[in-house]
Amino acid sequence: MTAGSDSVLELLPMVFAAPNEALARAELVLDADPPPLHASVAHQVIGIWQRDFGDMRIALRHLWRARDLAARAQTPDREADVLATLGVALVHAGRTRQGLSAFERGVARGSGHTRARVLYRRAYVWWVLGHHREALEDVRRAIPVLRQADDVIWTARALTLRATVHLALGAVDRADADFTSAERLWDTTGQEHDKADAVESRGLTAFRSGDIPAALRLLDEAEERYAKLGTPTFMLYIRRCEVLMAAGLAPEALAEADAAIGVLDEIGGQSTRKAELLLAAARAARSAGDPHTAIARAAVAVRLFAGQRRTWWETHARLVLIEARVAAGRSSGRLVADAAAVAERLASFGSPSAPEASLLAGRIALSLGWTADAERHLAVAARSRRGGPPLARMTGWAAQALRARAAGSGRGVLEACRRGLDVLDDHRMTLGASELRARATAQGAELAALAQQASLAQGGPRRLLVWSERWRATVLSAPPTRPPADPALLSGLTAFREIAARAEAARMDGRPVPALEREQRRLEREVRSRTHHTHGDAPGYGDRFDPGRLLDRLGDGRLVELAVLDGRVHVLLCGQGRVRRFDGGALAEAVAEAEHVQAGLRRLAHPGAEGRLPLVEAAGRRLEELLLGGAVPHLGSGPVVVVPPGALHRVPWALLPSLRDRVLSVSPSASSWLRARETEPPPGGAHVLVRGPGLATGGAEVPELADRYGTARVLEYDDAQVPRVLEELDGAALAHIAAHGTFRADSPLFSSLRMADGPLIVHDFERLDRSPYRIILSSCDTARLASVGADELLGLVTALLPLGTAGVVASSAPVNDAAVVPLMLALHKGLDAGLSLAEALRDARFALPGDAVHQATGWAFAAFGAA
Repeated sequence: MTAGSDSVLELLPMVFAAPNEALARAELVLDADPPPLHASVAHQVIGIWQRDFGDMRIALRHLWRARDLAARAQTPDREADVLATLGVALVHAGRTRQGLSAFERGVARGSGHTRARVLYRRAYVWWVLGHHREALEDVRRAIPVLRQADDVIWTARALTLRATVHLALGAVDRADADFTSAERLWDTTGQEHDKADAVESRGLTAFRSGDIPAALRLLDEAEERYAKLGTPTFMLYIRRCEVLMAAGLAPEALAEADAAIGVLDEIGGQSTRKAELLLAAARAARSAGDPHTAIARAAVAVRLFAGQRRTWWETHARLVLIEARVAAGRSSGRLVADAAAVAERLASFGSPSAPEASLLAGRIALSLGWTADAERHLAVAARSRRGGPPLARMTGWAAQALRARAAGSGRGVLEACRRGLDVLDDHRMTLGASELRARATAQGAELAALAQQASLAQGGPRRLLVWSERWRATVLSAPPTRPPADPALLSGLTAFREIAARAEAARMDGRPVPALEREQRRLEREVRSRTHHTHGDAPGYGDRFDPGRLLDRLGDGRLVELAVLDGRVHVLLCGQGRVRRFDGGALAEAVAEAEHVQAGLRRLAHPGAEGRLPLVEAAGRRLEELLLGGAVPHLGSGPVVVVPPGALHRVPWALLPSLRDRVLSVSPSASSWLRARETEPPPGGAHVLVRGPGLATGGAEVPELADRYGTARVLEYDDAQVPRVLEELDGAALAHIAAHGTFRADSPLFSSLRMADGPLIVHDFERLDRSPYRIILSSCDTARLASVGADELLGLVTALLPLGTAGVVASSAPVNDAAVVPLMLALHKGLDAGLSLAEALRDARFALPGDAVHQATGWAFAAFGAA
């Protein structure tokens, strides 16, 4: 072969080292009217590029042409190599029979080293089709020959493929060993695309090992590498969707899958990848509580996989389709049989999803009253509780809990739920980001509900309280883990703040800001992504809740915890040394009534809406009937702590008639109230007063408070910039922040207070070593929280409580700026006299004028915690 031939053949490895350069050089070769051998290589290079990064129809045209030219050149190994590339493309196009036929001819035409490369690519196709044993056999035959030929690139590819097949079969240790060996080989080459694929593969291994932060970090790194090469890879999107779902970010996974499907359709890309993306979208929609979208996506995926002869994949898609139909309310003997058949087939494949299908069959059978069938399927699913990744073990414990319930063993239900939730606790604490910890709790919702139902059936209010606490506001049990001085995160936060401030200024000037808003969203994604990479470092998952300790700490007060079972509110009244249960109303009715109250408070924030006041007060009376029921006469005369479920966090509790004149505080859980109660104020902590820009009153209470406290540190005008504010807040005894507040329902950790240099967001607060012991947020909407996971809340208040704050005063609704000033001054007067936040807020409401605007302002604010 001539030197010119060598130069042309170098284009093939270049496709995965510098893809776009290889494409350009191949097109130049064809422009020069080359001989058949060279033309065959050039067409093959263009075909590979189009197959993996572009239009499949164009790819197939070039690869058929490459095969014809190789045959004309009468070089059997060249023809075998092209046939293997063509076989991969045909399978990805959904033409499975033609693709496998091309491989048969390629194996027959090739010899030695070339045949090993053909076998590797057929092994890859077997993996795509879900034929894992055949894939392992072909790669077993290929690797020794590739090693003997000292073919570093193809040996590394073969090891990567073998590792990927091991992962599909649940053999994580074998996969990790092969990925490690492959990565050492990649380090000796210039194959940049293959190196990016190796990083992506390590992300997949981390995920299968249960390390979600590492998986997200590695997949993000792989995406950056692919972006530099200009080579989109749809397998990365599929894998990231899987990790996002495991992290509790199902809506994000669905959006990513649907966006990738759109791009794939636009470029005419691989049919196989489209089917896999549809399956990922179906799984995400099911997890996001959208069964109808899940059914639509899964049904198309099933049809595509069947047409592609991909039985392994088709069976997994059928599992999601059945799960979505059950979630949509369907239940029948046919579904039991379908789920059982899917479970049997998945088990024959060695799929880790087999227990999930058996659990599904058992659950449907139970709903039909088929106890014998249910026991058979649940017993199979329960075996997975003994080993494997966390979510597989939780599947096993859920099956065991359902078996115990069917057998009438309340003790067995509680033990299985305890063991399953312990597994999830351990998993959650590997996550450093509070958002991921909160969202991960959704995976334990069924176990928590089963335990609460068993507790209620056994008639013990104290036990029901324990289980209500077992899975309520667990994210507050430990502060989020902050990477030490992460420069990329700090840089991202600063850039986000600058862009957000510029966008806000442009909006206030009436100028369009689409470019700034796009950049703001990009920076938000970057900041959020960086926080998700953080590993948890909290030891264990905190002390178990002790009802006796709670009752001792309450003294003559009462704590009212609202538990929700099967859509009904159960009132657990703690005090006088015991726990009593009372029936409340329907949760849906209470939520609707709370929304009416919020709408009324928004109107009352403006003068002239006095006529709404009787309607708001009447709604408060209805809320009391729904939420406190028969507990009202037993509230005593002392302080009351209310612990609502996440769905009711916006109730203005001071509006309820029986609570209006009381010392009243709110807490996300009884456990977090206990921690706040036992938190000591910092010795020598300062008083910090912050005044943000743009307030209608100019933050009029701040100068008066500065005179009251004398030595307080006052930050206003240009001094009220985020870095300086955070510096002063860290370890303060009392902080008062008068600033515009913005709640972000779409991304609660970007809820903010407006400072002179831009927004102070929840992510900023999470970087404090210790947040202020007491903090007063004289702003609208600062007590608004997003309900996520099983019963978790994310927002400004919940960000502060794990970081050392024992008490917060904040508003759950828009308020009248002018009416806030006298409320705040009266509140601080009480604090100066030695009262707690709850006591001072109660007295401050009494001190306000009696008009509707001031009354509504007082009701909108609540005291959280116990300081």
